[in-house]
Amino acid sequence: MHIEALPLAVACLITLPFSTDNRGSFTKTFHDTDLKKAGIDFSLRESYFSVSHKNVIRGMHFQLPPHQHSKVVFCPQGAILDVIVDLRKNSTTYGQHVARELSADNHKAYFIPEGFAHGFLTLADNTITYYLVSSEYSKPQDTGILYNSIGLDWGINEPIISARDLSFMRLEDFDSPFV
Repeated sequence: MHIEALPLAVACLITLPFSTDNRGSFTKTFHDTDLKKAGIDFSLRESYFSVSHKNVIRGMHFQLPPHQHSKVVFCPQGAILDVIVDLRKNSTTYGQHVARELSADNHKAYFIPEGFAHGFLTLADNTITYYLVSSEYSKPQDTGILYNSIGLDWGINEPIISARDLSFMRLEDFDSPFV
């Protein structure tokens, strides 16, 4: 597992161990010791995945305190442009975003710390996005910011996006509880 720091403090890009042989392939998606060696203390509490058509945008999601969470996100099938935004108001990178392609081909994953919004654009049909999450889902604390308010050109004119995701407030109107 190779762990690379990102320009947004504490967030990391992880290259997942991958191998192939005559049977197919094998990918290790989580290794506590390697994460701890990189200074990441992550406790898995919930896991889920989504399957999306091409040109779907999901996000920008997060949970409010006291149910905030960190995530490890990867794409075992297809490809996504994965985006994170720093919502920690005392951070030197507050409001800034990072976008990277995560795919079945490149075996990349994000470690997304608490206090970050997360979303993605699918680049292929039948894309699977898998999440390892440090807290359990709490509907009252589940929210987000509007995907097109973060200063990113998503490179798409007519994304497929849920009414819920379109109802989120703009980043500049969000009073962040994260420090």
